[in-house]
Amino acid sequence: MASHTILGDKVRVYRRANSSLWQCSTYLEGREWRVSTKTDSLAQAKEFAEDWYLELRGKSRAGLLKQERTFADAAKQFVVEYVALTNGERNPRYVKDHEARLENHLIPYFGKTGLSAVTAGMVQQYRVMRSQPHAETGKVPTRSTLHHETVTLRQVMKTALRHGWISHLPDFSAPYKASGKISHRAWFSPEEYKKLYTYTRERAKSAKGLNWQYPAEQLHDFILFMANTGLRPDEANRLEYRDVTIEKDEDGERILLIEVRGKRGVGYCKSTEGAVYPFERLVARNKPKATDLVFPQDHKKQFNRALSDCDLKADREGNKRSAYSLRHTYICLRLLEGADIYQIAKNCRTSVEMIEKHYAVHLKNTLDAKAINVKRRKAALAPAE
Repeated sequence: MASHTILGDKVRVYRRANSSLWQCSTYLEGREWRVSTKTDSLAQAKEFAEDWYLELRGKSRAGLLKQERTFADAAKQFVVEYVALTNGERNPRYVKDHEARLENHLIPYFGKTGLSAVTAGMVQQYRVMRSQPHAETGKVPTRSTLHHETVTLRQVMKTALRHGWISHLPDFSAPYKASGKISHRAWFSPEEYKKLYTYTRERAKSAKGLNWQYPAEQLHDFILFMANTGLRPDEANRLEYRDVTIEKDEDGERILLIEVRGKRGVGYCKSTEGAVYPFERLVARNKPKATDLVFPQDHKKQFNRALSDCDLKADREGNKRSAYSLRHTYICLRLLEGADIYQIAKNCRTSVEMIEKHYAVHLKNTLDAKAINVKRRKAALAPAE
């Protein structure tokens, strides 16, 4: 790195190895100040540095030199507070994702910037920079990735606002943004769902006496259980046998009453009749204690292999399917059968708004043809004379 000093070593003019522009720095009022000269000419850079330093000295004597916190300071404070105050309330992976976005993208870009200089314009410049193809991979961040980075950026600036380091928040909204397409969640149509469970059932039968009989049978019952209860995968992973009770509903059909522990706290779920037999097979096969997990193994690899074998890995719009798709299938099948959307929302521990936005929007039976095709009654014709 090339470096020169001026004004009796009070100012350093330097150029980084990967840049053609000269930078200058000085130490004043207990901290280091840096700025780009925005020129590749050493002579012009020295002139700029001299004027810049004298201006700083003048502001210092007049008491106008800002001593403000940087974005890196606010980011550090945010991480400390977020980890401490959300302990046990947020998934550890979610907390780590915030830290990763700060370390990999936000701090390298905003880190040394004073908080008052983080304006809506600078945020937009960051979006433009991130939207360029990566130099090595050629990849461009997805819309979702940029959204999550903006969320983390906003959280850091809110931390600064709470501590009085800034007086207001900048505008984080993305200009020129069109309304986002509302995409439905990947699910299995009745025909696709039948194809999947028929495959896993036959695979479990063909495994009789082989060393992979147990995992094949567990996977089959996992699919049926999930598609008839609407549980989230993380809820199923926490489920213990003592949380499940077999009872009869108002029509005398046997169903499961499940005490669910998940991201929404503790709630209850009533299954369809189709979940009872898989659960009874799980009990007979595992002979469990009350505190044993219903699904102690992770079925992700097996499930993905079954999807690939059935050519069901993605829906027609390219949305990838996962174990979560079984929950989406439960909701969609209940809607197709005419269930009340409010009761589905309660049973699935979600909101009516979420169901209408991501599920009901693409089901044809949610449109009332009789209400749509209203015809005005024609006036009676006068008798011909």
